[in-house]
Amino acid sequence: MTGLPSQLSQARAPLALALLCGAFLLLGACGVALGSTWIPLEQVVSVILGAGEKTERLIVLQLRLPRVVIAALAGGGMAVAGFLLQKITRNALASPGVLGVIDGAALGVVIFLAALSNESNALVTSIAYQPLAAMVGAVLGIGMVFFLSGRQSTSAVRLLLFGIAVAAVFKALVMVMMLIGPIYRTSQAARWIAGAVNEINWSEIQVTLLMLLPLLVLTFFAARRLPPADLDEVSARSVGLDLPIFRVAIFALAAGLTAVSVAFVGGVGFIGLMAPHLARLVVGRNVYAGLLGSFLLGAAMLVGADLIVRVLFSPVEVPAGTVTAVIGAPYFLFLLMSRQRHDG
Repeated sequence: MTGLPSQLSQARAPLALALLCGAFLLLGACGVALGSTWIPLEQVVSVILGAGEKTERLIVLQLRLPRVVIAALAGGGMAVAGFLLQKITRNALASPGVLGVIDGAALGVVIFLAALSNESNALVTSIAYQPLAAMVGAVLGIGMVFFLSGRQSTSAVRLLLFGIAVAAVFKALVMVMMLIGPIYRTSQAARWIAGAVNEINWSEIQVTLLMLLPLLVLTFFAARRLPPADLDEVSARSVGLDLPIFRVAIFALAAGLTAVSVAFVGGVGFIGLMAPHLARLVVGRNVYAGLLGSFLLGAAMLVGADLIVRVLFSPVEVPAGTVTAVIGAPYFLFLLMSRQRHDG
């Protein structure tokens, strides 16, 4: 009898993933078709295949499709990072936003923009190096949180407190850097902090893909070891896993995924918290199904958030991060209160 729920969970995962994939594709198509000007789906497909009028090609290929693609990559990458953090810490509250990763990435990006700008506020190097700066800041952020947490790094409250503290320090440093400048395109830095997917071009998408895909491949191979990571250190060693070293590797991998994901779209919050939870509800607890489900849900969340602000607030460009924050903040409070009731 005990194996029946597990078998049912395994059986529902492929169907659930297929439905999630179909829903994401439909949402992505709506993201390209909807906006200040409605373009029928058949014309969108025609443009992607190389046909269509000049105006339609401009709207689809240069304005809408890039923001849908980068939203999918960024949302999916942050969701996978959140899945890794929640799994390795056995902490439902762990996420890139809560653990200082996103704010660390923000500090890395702003320092990059400030240090490499000249007196005319022009960037003296390629913007393609921005993800590397974000990655250094993200690793610094999560490293500080877990270093300060020490041996109690699995404590939800301790991680939360140190995450909030580190994030606050990084936010203050970001504000200082923006004030004392010079910063290449200060408006771009402000947009990055808010979290928006507009003003994205295909070269930035190419950089994101080149850095994100290897990290996702590493995540796939690391997933084979994730189930034993739920064990204590003694039990993990019995199955040949050095848990402390593995944790450090997973923390670094999650930081890298987050940094690359937000390098160009900015500090979009709460996707890494919500998507893994919803994935477990939809596809069950299989690790590989959870990873893929988290990616699809995270991608759909950010594409959907951008679609909402683009349709409701047009022609004003409202950052998509505002939608994820409005939805994610109450969800985070709900999880925190549920955790407190469970612990107390």
